[in-house]
Amino acid sequence: MKRKFFVATEEEIKKGDVSDVYFERGVKILKSKGINKRVKGEVRATNFPHNWPWAIFAGLEEALNLLSGIKVDIEALNEGEVFFPEEPVFTVEGYYLDFAIYETSLLGLLCQASGIATKAARCKKAAQERKVYSFGARRMHPAIAPMIERSAFIGGCDGVAAIESARLIGEKPIGTMSHSLILTFGSEYEAFKAFDEVLDPSIKRVALIDTFQDEKFGAITAVEALGKNLFAVRLDTPSSRRGNFLKILEEVRWELDLRGFKNVQIFVSGGIDEEKISKLNPFVDAYGIGTAISNAPVIDFSFDLVEVEGKAIAKRGKMSGSKQVWRCQNCFKDLILPIKETPNKCSCGETMKPLLEKMVKKGKRIKPIKTPQEIREKVLFQIKSLPEV
Repeated sequence: MKRKFFVATEEEIKKGDVSDVYFERGVKILKSKGINKRVKGEVRATNFPHNWPWAIFAGLEEALNLLSGIKVDIEALNEGEVFFPEEPVFTVEGYYLDFAIYETSLLGLLCQASGIATKAARCKKAAQERKVYSFGARRMHPAIAPMIERSAFIGGCDGVAAIESARLIGEKPIGTMSHSLILTFGSEYEAFKAFDEVLDPSIKRVALIDTFQDEKFGAITAVEALGKNLFAVRLDTPSSRRGNFLKILEEVRWELDLRGFKNVQIFVSGGIDEEKISKLNPFVDAYGIGTAISNAPVIDFSFDLVEVEGKAIAKRGKMSGSKQVWRCQNCFKDLILPIKETPNKCSCGETMKPLLEKMVKKGKRIKPIKTPQEIREKVLFQIKSLPEV
């Protein structure tokens, strides 16, 4: 049957149909020679995009689902864990032919999810206590929108826009109003009034104020149309009209405050990233972030064998043998050590704890996955201790 959408099905992924062909050829060669050795491989990244100093590990649940039913042992960081360059984040041990064809999919699941979660965490850290919402589903293929927005949420976003994405994480979708609604009415005032009259009172009244007029006058129109029901105004001002955007925001704040609407918040969207957030914070209460998060650069993980039949071995440029990552919970210092070594106390005097935990033993899941909300809380707690973005 001809595909309506050019995406692989769950069945095709589990069958290994999206594997790079050289894995299929390698499996064929090894089978023909009767070779199937027990190996251990690890997933790690040598460095991060744009010299980011840290990253957030994401994609674990899908990675475990990918390898479910295969008799392997898996150790990994918990989803939402902060990690640093060179640290192994996911290890697989078993007979090579049992999982060889899954390397392509495994890396894809971890690379993209971790990149999105990291970018979301960077934006949330830059925003400090302000809200950050994921508005980027429209920038990517709709088939992966739920994955994108789940990763954005666990990375620190306070909400997501797409309906199915919100359903996946057990949250209500977050949104304001569209320019098309206002254009169809032909009047910002009439559109604001209709929004207020038709939609359930539980939906916050956030007026989009940049469709027809200068934003400060759009804010005044929103006040006149919605009065005490107005929760926030949103500026999605196109780049060709922004000029001194900080000054525009200051004017909007002034006009709202002057009319007794100091409680009305200001939301900003359109081309926002962590750099712009840091500059706009003085006048902004919440950010809607699209492309910067949904099109985040991937964490460039690789998967490398580090043991064959219990013997430490790895290709050039990689450190052979099983390893553990140890972290001081007090000063966030990490150490990578051979699996049989344990560290002394951290230089700060605190005991260091291992980060890689057994997730699967002989193909059976032995550690439950946390909810997206629990993972997100862990990320928010950790990034408080991390360097500025």
